[in-house]
Amino acid sequence: MTMPQPTGNNSSYMENLNAPQREAVEALDGAVLVLAGAGTGKTRVLTTRLAHLIATGKAWPSQILAVTFTNKAAQEMKERVAHTLGQPVEGWWLGTFHSLSARMLRRHAELVGLTSNFTIIDPDDQQRVIKQLLEAENIDTKKCPPSLVQSVIDRWKDKAWTPEAITADEAGNLANGKMRQIYAQYQARLKQLNACDFGDLMLHMITILKNPQHADILQLYHKQFRYILVDEYQDTNVAQYLWLRILAQGSGNICCVGDDDQSIYGWRGAEVDNILRFEKDFPDAKIIRLEQNYRSTGHILNAASSVIANNDGRLGKTLWSDANIGEKIKVCGFWSDREEAQYIINEIKAAESQTIPLSEIAILVRTIAQTYSLDKALATSGIPYRIIGGTKLLERQEGRDILSYMRLLAQSADDLALERIINVPKRGIGAVTLNDLRIIARERGISLYSAIEQQLKNGGLKPKIRAPLQDLFSGFARWKDSLQTMPHPIVASMVLEESGYLAMIQAQKDSEAHDYLGRLNELLRYMEDFETLEAFLEHAALVTDNKDRVNTEQVTLMTMHAAKGLEFRVLFLPGWEEGIFPSPRSINKDLEEERRLAYVAITRAREQACISYVTSRYMHGETKHSVPSRFIGELPPDSIESNSEIVTHASTENIPYFQRQTAANRKYLDHLVEEASDYLPSQPSGGMMKGTRVRHRDFGEGTIVHIDGKKLDIAFDDGEMRRLMAGFVERL
Repeated sequence: MTMPQPTGNNSSYMENLNAPQREAVEALDGAVLVLAGAGTGKTRVLTTRLAHLIATGKAWPSQILAVTFTNKAAQEMKERVAHTLGQPVEGWWLGTFHSLSARMLRRHAELVGLTSNFTIIDPDDQQRVIKQLLEAENIDTKKCPPSLVQSVIDRWKDKAWTPEAITADEAGNLANGKMRQIYAQYQARLKQLNACDFGDLMLHMITILKNPQHADILQLYHKQFRYILVDEYQDTNVAQYLWLRILAQGSGNICCVGDDDQSIYGWRGAEVDNILRFEKDFPDAKIIRLEQNYRSTGHILNAASSVIANNDGRLGKTLWSDANIGEKIKVCGFWSDREEAQYIINEIKAAESQTIPLSEIAILVRTIAQTYSLDKALATSGIPYRIIGGTKLLERQEGRDILSYMRLLAQSADDLALERIINVPKRGIGAVTLNDLRIIARERGISLYSAIEQQLKNGGLKPKIRAPLQDLFSGFARWKDSLQTMPHPIVASMVLEESGYLAMIQAQKDSEAHDYLGRLNELLRYMEDFETLEAFLEHAALVTDNKDRVNTEQVTLMTMHAAKGLEFRVLFLPGWEEGIFPSPRSINKDLEEERRLAYVAITRAREQACISYVTSRYMHGETKHSVPSRFIGELPPDSIESNSEIVTHASTENIPYFQRQTAANRKYLDHLVEEASDYLPSQPSGGMMKGTRVRHRDFGEGTIVHIDGKKLDIAFDDGEMRRLMAGFVERL
């Protein structure tokens, strides 16, 4: 394109900028850090700055390196700059860290033992290569899963560590103490394949740029990139930081835009220290703060600012707005998560009646596990909704599996359901066998279920296949009989145990097993809301049908992390309890990042926000008693309205209050153990009865205080009362 002629500082694209925004756009030379608070017009500043560089003749597009974190952000930036300048911009280096590194690496691939047409492999391919290497070293891949080895290698690459840089302490005992060796072999194997994983794209370029023997390449990029712009700088990891530092040593013209208060990705390698030490890295750096918020009302901003002010590791800024003060944030306490979910449903319906579109309403949770009860409540209410970053309860693998079992109990001619679970858990029924059975069913004009029944009666199956199918079909006969006298949720729990499905989940060694068990318990709890199995199955069919309807107004249910960058008129923030938010790990490891997450969550709201907590929450297959989050105690009293005295205590006494509540909970549990005989049934459950000592894999040892069919209320020795299925614990 032809370089636009300089237009001076009175260009139309500068007219609607506030003073700090204009300063950030015009400060073109030297190192600049733009601290852009939530909703302060960060994207506008970035795109206007890029347009200003070109329009004033400071740089050709090819002399600008603009780095984003997503391809979507890069495309949006490109379109906005083109719109501002009135013509498309070509030839510049705009993209994500990985896409830009890949572009560079294809120029210099031979310097790291690759050719320019190298392949970029995905995580599945990574794990496949790692599995081959582990097996070659006779390392048990069940005890040392390839996915775990992959995550360790990825973490090392995020820190720009090559195999030679790994110390014995860092390598640890994983992979029988051979992690450094496996890492080196993995890198060698990728070179043989002429391939890179995503981490290699930056690691290889850092290796090249730091090598004195390739100083000419570094000089080439120093000469080319006169200006560097970086978005979301607070989310950079060590490798990205080093890559930027090396490239910025040329012109020194680097502008980083970010918000230390929104650094929430430490768990995936982001280093908030990168932005905190910007002034040390660039001693003459200019710091510009964007504090005028264009999104939220005054009370919402006051709440967010009050919470984040409790962090020590921050550069500091205070959001403000010209908008009206708005409604106070509601802080609501409930006895249970069911009450909390129902309250949210009622409030959503009230908002909808006020003509607020469902697309402007969101529920943000700390962890995807919190979506289970909310998923159920939304599905039952009939409110259209979507889950981002997770799958609806009945649409998950385990949900569809148990639905298939229950569909067969209601209608044995359901071939699709039978095909789904005939080999789940594994019964040795392969694709060939299943196809043979389908052919028999078609030839006789009967269902697959009936065809198998006939084969079992006339001895038409091989012994190896006959035994597991006979066991399964005997189970179906038994479960159908049980439905005549027992509630369908209890029969469903019998199916889980007696089919071997529960044992299959318990035998898994990966980190997902615990979540599977929790979701299975939640499914059983879900069924209790329906009088009959048929009613449950009809509902399940309706809520899973047309789940991706186009142009349908929907409430959004998502995690706080997934909501970064989004905004909603009405926002619900459930689950603000100690042990959930903040999470147990963060309390001891990085409470400040958890508080930054609270800041991000609150500032997603434009007009209305509701924070809630419960004293008893059902998650991961257990009922847990809890106390309000310490973050509630950090909210400003003048900007909140509460329906509970608990908030008053939490606000004034904070942690001591939580300690008293924990002690009170334990006293209550002790009382339950002592008084349990008044309501325990006389019949034992699976050989367990009142007073039986049991052990759970995660929760340790405890005493049964109440039995409800297959469900056990257990007072664990850690002072917590939990409700679990009998199959989830073992007798001592």
